[in-house]
Amino acid sequence: MINKKLSSVILLLLAGFLNVAAQKSPQDMNRFIDALMRRMTLEEKIGQLNLPVTGEITTGQAKSSDIAAKIKKGEVGGLFNLKGVEKIREVQKQAVEQSRLGIPLLFGMDVIHGYETMFPIPLGLSCTWDMAAIEESARIAAVEASADGISWTFSPMVDISRDPRWGRVSEGNGEDPFLGAMIAEAMVRGYQGKNMQRNDEIMACVKHFALYGASEAGRDYNTVDMSRQRMFNDYMLPYEAAVEAGVGSVMASFNEVDGIPATANKWLMTDILRGQWGFNGFVVTDYTGISEMIDHGIGDLQTVSARAINAGVDMDMVSEGFVGTLKKSVQEGKVSMETLNTACRRILEAKYKLGLFDNPYKYCDPKRPTRDIFTKAHRDAARRIAAESFVLLKNDSPDGNPNGNPLLPFNPKGNIAVIGPLANSRSNMPGTWSVAAVLDRCPSLVEGLKEMTAGKANIMYAKGSNLISDAAYEERATMFGRSLSRDNRTDQQLLDEALNVARRSDIIIAALGESSEMSGESSSRTDLNIPDVQQNLLKELVKTGKPVVLVLFTGRPLTLNWEQEHVPAILNVWFGGSEAAYAIGDALFGYVNPGGKLTMTFPKNVGQIPLYYAHKNTGRPLKEGKWFEKFRSNYLDVDNDPLYPFGYGLSYTTFSYSDIDLSHSSMDMNGSLTAAVEVTNTGTWPGSEVVQLYIRDVVGSSTRPVKELKGFQKIFLEPGEMKIVRFKIAPEMLRYYNYDLQLVAEPGDFEVMIGTNSRDVKTAKFTLN
Repeated sequence: MINKKLSSVILLLLAGFLNVAAQKSPQDMNRFIDALMRRMTLEEKIGQLNLPVTGEITTGQAKSSDIAAKIKKGEVGGLFNLKGVEKIREVQKQAVEQSRLGIPLLFGMDVIHGYETMFPIPLGLSCTWDMAAIEESARIAAVEASADGISWTFSPMVDISRDPRWGRVSEGNGEDPFLGAMIAEAMVRGYQGKNMQRNDEIMACVKHFALYGASEAGRDYNTVDMSRQRMFNDYMLPYEAAVEAGVGSVMASFNEVDGIPATANKWLMTDILRGQWGFNGFVVTDYTGISEMIDHGIGDLQTVSARAINAGVDMDMVSEGFVGTLKKSVQEGKVSMETLNTACRRILEAKYKLGLFDNPYKYCDPKRPTRDIFTKAHRDAARRIAAESFVLLKNDSPDGNPNGNPLLPFNPKGNIAVIGPLANSRSNMPGTWSVAAVLDRCPSLVEGLKEMTAGKANIMYAKGSNLISDAAYEERATMFGRSLSRDNRTDQQLLDEALNVARRSDIIIAALGESSEMSGESSSRTDLNIPDVQQNLLKELVKTGKPVVLVLFTGRPLTLNWEQEHVPAILNVWFGGSEAAYAIGDALFGYVNPGGKLTMTFPKNVGQIPLYYAHKNTGRPLKEGKWFEKFRSNYLDVDNDPLYPFGYGLSYTTFSYSDIDLSHSSMDMNGSLTAAVEVTNTGTWPGSEVVQLYIRDVVGSSTRPVKELKGFQKIFLEPGEMKIVRFKIAPEMLRYYNYDLQLVAEPGDFEVMIGTNSRDVKTAKFTLN
């Protein structure tokens, strides 16, 4: 034991000495790791590739045991979902002071949209279209997580998805690769800072590589099959952007790609990720990703483990396939020592870049949690950003008069009824994937509004209905401590109570939609309506003749045809995080003007899915403004249009757009041109507007989408104020992957579209010579 401790001390001293120059010289890092790896046994090298779970926070099905003994034997490279700086310090101490070489551990967690201060779910956050706010949310998450001992987050999730049946759309940034790429870069910057050297900067992990959001039937973990041309044009850009931003790690996806599970896909992990994009971090599997390949049908545990590391995967999350089989595979020649050494080196390099060899307790300052977690400044930021994420879907006069005053915002006075199964739930406010949140610390909507209106209004509450009529379904949709305390009264009794409250009110806030766990991992849905008993409740509330505001909680686009037709005001608040209740009040009462814009298309019904703005034409396109024409690409029972298009979102004010002014009608491959519009606030409220630029390549060697987002600017205008918004258009913005997967800009005609959403645009044309 004395020799082991002395060895650890010597190694730490050596690490500290070398790290004096580590920031400046990669050669020093290489020399340090070379020296360390010469001392490592085969088992210790394999151990660096092992990432078990502590079991304290359940995120999957597998279980690990006797973690401490494995750490002491050098059989663990990192742990995840261990919460608390004191616990993490104790475990790190085992690795540093009780293992032979004293190699520090990585500590990871699913810090997805905040740590204890929760921000909106990522889909909601993306609707801000505000890269500074998104980066700020990640920066605050990094500060809080690092204060509690976490050095690594499994975020950002940048999977493009065009299927709202898939529950994990809540965790992503919507349907557009251009916007998704910008968000990926902002999140990586927020988490990692300049170089991950500060003790409040942590390593990011972009996921899920690749194509996870395109799973068949919107079912989680399901098969993905598409052409490589579509992969690169529609799905790959956000992953590549994260790599270009310097992301430290990449997580393999569960799905297969081209018939090979991503976790064993050498084309993805080596040819594209490292060869084409130049990624120099490490690749980790998703939870039990290696052992799941047995069920995929490509081999036993030893076989799939060898296939994974040979493909370019470096760390095994939970499966223990590497730690259990790689020694045998090396001895049998199925995995080379060079391959094993490369994977081990990548893990050690990550720890070195984080500064853990210099100071293994870098993230273990016991004074930081009180100072840095759930602070007032962080909560204030969460409240501001939550309000910015809300999307105003409808805001008509309550009497239906097209010339009447919109219902929102309203003055908080008199009797305000807050009705619905989501009205008085604390635990559902943060949204899915809020594993570190203290759930009972987030005020419910009722509690928040009561606090905000104290002395001015009377907040009256009734549940009105359960989440859904099916009790078993509700149990599945309220897991992980998110129970809505199902009421055993009959549906009619709940409704009668709500109607009694509603009739005594001056205005009704209907807090309806999904529970937080109706979206997220393994939460796919085939019916995207507001659940049955809630929809019946809403219809009865509308019948009272009182003004009704639908405050919609959701983690995905829903089908809201009846609601759009009959409810005067709809405010989509997603799941807004710790301060959501106050942010909702800010929006309802006009303390802020909601300016969020949708980043996923809302369909009219599930049969239209996948429905997205950047679709391609068919050879028989339906003419604009038409519903049905025989022998055209359309439906018998519904038109082709969405209920709410990509980029859509109303405001308490209105904006007008001038025609587009192009600086030139053509440009060559070395030139550029400018497209400009005048945007004027024509209403009476100050407000923000996201000015969106779309481009169409009219004729290509391969078919091209009808429009693609290529730029946007978020501006703020006072009433009557006008700003000229300019976009520079250069040939690199016009490039796409052709049939041969060459990134090209082809000469020809292009259309420029600028507007308030993907549907309502002004158009101009130019030629690329």
